[in-house]
Amino acid sequence: MERVQCVVIGAGVVGLALARRLAMTGREVVVLEAEDRVGTGISSRNSEVIHAGIYYPAGSLKARLCVAGNRALYAYCRDRGVNHRRCGKLIVATEASQLEALRQLRARAEVNGVLDLQWLDAEASRQLEPQLRAAAALSSPSTGIIDSHGLMRALRQDAEAHGAAVVLKSPVLGGRPWSAGLEIEVGGEDPMTLRAERVFNCAGLGALALAWAFEGTRTAALPPPPRRWAKGSYFSLSGPAPFSRLVYPLPDQSHLGVHLTLDLAGQARFGPDMEWVDRESYEVDPRRADGFYAEVRQYWPGLPDGALQPAYAGIRPKLHAPGEPAPDFLIQREDAHGLRGLVNLLGIESPGLTACLALAEEAAG
Repeated sequence: MERVQCVVIGAGVVGLALARRLAMTGREVVVLEAEDRVGTGISSRNSEVIHAGIYYPAGSLKARLCVAGNRALYAYCRDRGVNHRRCGKLIVATEASQLEALRQLRARAEVNGVLDLQWLDAEASRQLEPQLRAAAALSSPSTGIIDSHGLMRALRQDAEAHGAAVVLKSPVLGGRPWSAGLEIEVGGEDPMTLRAERVFNCAGLGALALAWAFEGTRTAALPPPPRRWAKGSYFSLSGPAPFSRLVYPLPDQSHLGVHLTLDLAGQARFGPDMEWVDRESYEVDPRRADGFYAEVRQYWPGLPDGALQPAYAGIRPKLHAPGEPAPDFLIQREDAHGLRGLVNLLGIESPGLTACLALAEEAAG
């Protein structure tokens, strides 16, 4: 039976950032990834946006780690040559009735430490983005975009350079207490049992189910297993991008709305929307474009008919049911679930990509 100091379950952006952090402190680290490549799940099915920390409740982990992660991620990208661009973002109130909500959003951002937002009236908004329909907008200059795959390559290289091992096609099936930590069962082509002093559950969509699969867990501390999946579809725009910045509508309690993002090649795409589904599926239903046209034309009336093409879909690891507000990140340790050496990272949806380096610091601490 093999014994290691630290096991990280899941080789997405958060798992790789955590493996890097642990390995750089001299610890023995093994990363177990169920798929045959790193980052095939949530980490590669998102908007690739570097968020500023605007939306999240004051004092929450999402707010604190997003603001810290934003600064750390820009610095890391500069140091490691990860492709990114600080393009900025506009959050738009399309009607006068939304102005108070936009002011409240600005106030929340300032409490979170986001102090660079600029208020733009309708004319100033049009001067920046002539095709934008807005009664007012907030400009966020510290929002940007990133090559998420390039980021994961750099994180993996750093982790391996400090001695970490990334083992693919090695799904973790469950585990049980062991005198010095946890004993975990690994499936795949070469099933094995590993003993680890510390285990970090960064399994993304599978993290909550895996937390329930560990024997001896105090299950009352865990959110209920997911019964439905929160799916978001994206549509790409045929033709040139109409804006040079990202454009977001005002958010609701659990969703940032169908927004316009850009990739590093300048291609515009819209999404995600929100659809609760009964199974994990990544097909994009072309019929959902009808809802996209209606939402996008609120801030870009010039969207032509037939300009949206199905692109891709992602699923968020949400811990709440439809109609409920989005909860905070959940980082669980022994005092919560009762298992020595186990750290569960649950509900790591947006802004998890932005916050990955700060999440690694928080979990490793």
